[in-house]
Amino acid sequence: MDPNLLKKLNAERVARRAAVLVTDLGDGRDRLVREGDSVSGELGAALEKAFRSGKSGTVEVEGRNFFLNAHLPPPRLVAIGAVHISQALAPMANLAGFDIEIIDPRTAFATQARFPDVPLFAEWPEDVLKRRPFDAYTGVAALTHDPKIDDFALKSALKTGCFYVGALGSRKTHAKRVERLTTMGVTAEEIGRIHSPIGLDIGAASPAEIAVAVLGEIIAAFRSRGMAVDTAEKAA
Repeated sequence: MDPNLLKKLNAERVARRAAVLVTDLGDGRDRLVREGDSVSGELGAALEKAFRSGKSGTVEVEGRNFFLNAHLPPPRLVAIGAVHISQALAPMANLAGFDIEIIDPRTAFATQARFPDVPLFAEWPEDVLKRRPFDAYTGVAALTHDPKIDDFALKSALKTGCFYVGALGSRKTHAKRVERLTTMGVTAEEIGRIHSPIGLDIGAASPAEIAVAVLGEIIAAFRSRGMAVDTAEKAA
């Protein structure tokens, strides 16, 4: 590989940005395509699929063969709130391939005894995010029901363009949340990206069932990044 191309690829990895190394198998020439770059035609469609799936492979385009080597950042899930749902969500998310971490300033809840082997930050989100900012490959689930903890994280997630932003609460609770976020400078379009009530509408009742619903919605959001998808109406 061209050393300059390798340097660019490593820079994308460090910045947690997705890129695909495209190799023309006919002449051996390489080029780097970053997520969001405009590539038309069949090759563009193949690249879009590679960015969504993260899978590398050979494609044939107009009689030419290309190898698409996909490099996607590990998807990260941040749960705001060391609650019962988070306790169930953490091992599930790990099994699904997400790097999960918990943020909750309430030290009575944010303990290693309740969250063994999970990165845990017993701090306010605004302090953690100075060191560990969100990015496009981060999903955020706000689960505390406490505006003092959830709202800053939600605003940051929306402004950053996180692939998923969800918040626990009924439609009435969410209406009040919308009012608060609006006064914080969040636009209506940004607020419209919040999944609330959080999780797929599967009739979940227990914390473990809600965690399944949340993780299913997160996976759907991750695999459909940049695509318009229809979602069933959620119950209040």
